[in-house]
Amino acid sequence: MKILGLDSSGLVASVAIVCDDNLLGEYTVNYKKTHSQTLLPMLNEVAGMIELDLNTIDAIAIAGGPGSFTGLRIGSATAKGLGLALNKPIVSVPTVDALAYNLAGHKDMVCPLMDARRNQTYTGLYTFNGNEMQVVREQCAVGIDEIVADINGKKVPVVFLGDGVPVFYEYIKEHCKVPYSYAPAHLNKQRAGAVATLGMVYFSEGRYETAEEHKPEYLRLSQAERERNEMKKDPCKEKEVKP
Repeated sequence: MKILGLDSSGLVASVAIVCDDNLLGEYTVNYKKTHSQTLLPMLNEVAGMIELDLNTIDAIAIAGGPGSFTGLRIGSATAKGLGLALNKPIVSVPTVDALAYNLAGHKDMVCPLMDARRNQTYTGLYTFNGNEMQVVREQCAVGIDEIVADINGKKVPVVFLGDGVPVFYEYIKEHCKVPYSYAPAHLNKQRAGAVATLGMVYFSEGRYETAEEHKPEYLRLSQAERERNEMKKDPCKEKEVKP
């Protein structure tokens, strides 16, 4: 089985090809460029390096959300376009699940933290039995205080990873009451290799969709949508329009 993995859900852009138990190629960049500029060129580079005919892949695994609204839309459009062109199914892998899967086999409970702004985080809780992942708490958008309180209640060691770690570092230091650690640099951000590998598991379980059916999972409204709803509730908040 051969799976193409794509992840543009956060600051990182990543492309990978996994064939059975082998990671054939992975291209990951964490730099100040828009994913619309990088994702397809990265795919072309990886495909060229490993002499890959994209028609031979079985499915496209995409980090389906939550994450950056723009990043998710770029990733979704790329996956849908490829799926339609190649007539391949889409495996929508929850972003937080894939991030946790970076630490497959870890002895401690795993807590991914993605910065969702306004002291919120996209997060979840996971444990591993070997490489088999158990979801302790499904991915969600909550305050950092809520997930840390949940962790304290579990009373087991935890390892944190994700771009939310530096954002919430001081809060964790002050409020986390269980033994905790942080993932190393090569494992602490989104990686398409994890998306593809977990996507292979989901694909074998029949958890896939057509390119036409696929859409991102945002978990919460965008800032513009939230502000519009607030305006509807309280018209007095509407900004004065200058002539």
